[in-house]
Amino acid sequence: MTSTPPTALLAGMDAALVDLDGTLVDTLGDFAEALGRMLADLGLPAIDPQSIERMVGKGSEHLLRSVLNHVLGLAGQAPAAIDIEALYPRAWERYQHHYLAINGQYARVYPGAIEGLAALRAAGLRLACLTNKPTAFARPLLQAKGLAGYFDQVFGGDAFERKKPDPLPLIRACEALGSAPARTLMVGDSSNDAQAARAAGCPVVLVSYGYNHGRPVREVDADGYVDALSELAPAA
Repeated sequence: MTSTPPTALLAGMDAALVDLDGTLVDTLGDFAEALGRMLADLGLPAIDPQSIERMVGKGSEHLLRSVLNHVLGLAGQAPAAIDIEALYPRAWERYQHHYLAINGQYARVYPGAIEGLAALRAAGLRLACLTNKPTAFARPLLQAKGLAGYFDQVFGGDAFERKKPDPLPLIRACEALGSAPARTLMVGDSSNDAQAARAAGCPVVLVSYGYNHGRPVREVDADGYVDALSELAPAA
């Protein structure tokens, strides 16, 4: 799929919206640890990180329901909606407890992420972190990984009525930054980010290394692709 050179994407931009999980920080280890502890609390089978990776990206509620559906199947139970909904309140409480306790401890900042954020700032762009992760998880993670200072705003999955891939979070984030969608670059790792950007009227660049539901990211309609966010920096 044809794409625009990464640095050319910054031309004419006033702001950028940057995803968190799979774009700035590899949080699969955090998910695996918190979910593993939660499942143990509920007496349910463990889940492998590869399965979790395919479920990440649509918010913690979707992730938790996907995990419960998966492990109930492993346990030989019919993963009917009533079974999952009966388990969900307790599962959510234990997941929140464990995730907040380990947030960032099993995660790593992707190579080039800090350089990419610095390049966006150096280009004069206003930045917001726009993630489907709950705000109470996102802010401490950004702080722990030394990324918080790059952002003017942080919007979690609970900041608006709907989550990506709905365009509403992007539209509202643009309003908060005082930028037009056409002049606001979405930087993400998955079809969720790209679909939301297209619907909101934002240009979008995707990283090649994130969590795109087990699909190659270059199959997703986007304006550009990078193997590291540092590719957004102009050549010296």
